[in-house]
Amino acid sequence: MIAELLLLVAGVLAGMIGGLLGLGGGIVLMPVLRFHVGLSAPLAAGTCIVGVFCTTLAGSIRHYRLGHVHLRSLRPVIVSGAIATVLFSLLFVAVARRGRWLDFGMGLVFLAVAIRMIQAGFGKRASRPGLEPDHNEVRGPIWKKTAIGSAAGALPGLLGIGTGAILVPAFTMVLDAPMKVAVGSSLACFMINALVSSAFKWSQGFVDWGVAVPICAGAVIGSTIGAQLNQRFPSSSLQVLFGVVFLYVAAKFVLSTWGVNI
Repeated sequence: MIAELLLLVAGVLAGMIGGLLGLGGGIVLMPVLRFHVGLSAPLAAGTCIVGVFCTTLAGSIRHYRLGHVHLRSLRPVIVSGAIATVLFSLLFVAVARRGRWLDFGMGLVFLAVAIRMIQAGFGKRASRPGLEPDHNEVRGPIWKKTAIGSAAGALPGLLGIGTGAILVPAFTMVLDAPMKVAVGSSLACFMINALVSSAFKWSQGFVDWGVAVPICAGAVIGSTIGAQLNQRFPSSSLQVLFGVVFLYVAAKFVLSTWGVNI
């Protein structure tokens, strides 16, 4: 009972971060599954992406209702991302035989997420979260959107974790989308990637449903709360805080590949 409660709490926290910052929540779930629950790297990746799907589904629905998602403008990102997720999901079985490399790859992703969050937390864009966007479209040429979607689709397929660290800055910096639109659009695009990856990981036998179910329940609750907080909560301080935490998590993943525990 205590274990299920802890997984539920982890799901709520992952969902809140997802809804608030436009991330999938895998940055919270993966270290919990890997280092506290004790799942192998491949099983943690498969179980994590199922929880991420629940986070992004609930969060994207909430942001859509808040007017932050324009689906038509996101089609190139969604389609290219889904195709990339399929291709990298097919490679996952080969990578799963080398759990150390999965941990190392996750460590590099956590490092990139940490740096991006700290930079955004101190940046001007993150310091004005209360402003309402003047439009909800992600504007820009199709080739840019296709390139962004293709890059974002690799991580959920290969590592079982998120593309929010790619999509949010790409939408804001490359396509000049307002921050709230970038967050909502990131969740909507990532939801499709996570759905495709979850289906593959399930069929490949890399999902522990006993762990995934309480996480998904918590993620649905947390992502709804996070989307509401996005309306009124200054996310810059949270980005810096979590960025520092994820620097530690990145070091833990990378060093674990050499048997060093911190």
